[in-house]
Amino acid sequence: MVDLVKKIEKSGMQETRPEINPGDTVSVSLRILEGDKERVQTFTGIIIQKRGAGLSKTFTVRKASGGIYVERIFPLHSPLISDITITRRGAVRRAKLFYLRERIGKAVRIKEKK
Repeated sequence: MVDLVKKIEKSGMQETRPEINPGDTVSVSLRILEGDKERVQTFTGIIIQKRGAGLSKTFTVRKASGGIYVERIFPLHSPLISDITITRRGAVRRAKLFYLRERIGKAVRIKEKK
């Protein structure tokens, strides 16, 4: 029974996803369906957390949009995500970067991993 669940879960996983970590700045390209048209929209920000395992693994991206900070949760293996591009690797010492929620402006910056 467990092997059957793992087999079905493995068939739904995307093999081409990069290894992402909290603190990384990423650009997530989403396929948006509007009526019968399809377009690609990017969401660029810092990963503040990863959670889950297997097919249900998700990551949260936080970005500033017009002075207001927006967070969005993406399923890692979603077929609506066409591409994940890592812009820069962040040097952080925590798995969850929720402390960034209290910060604004230049205080949100994270050092780049060498």
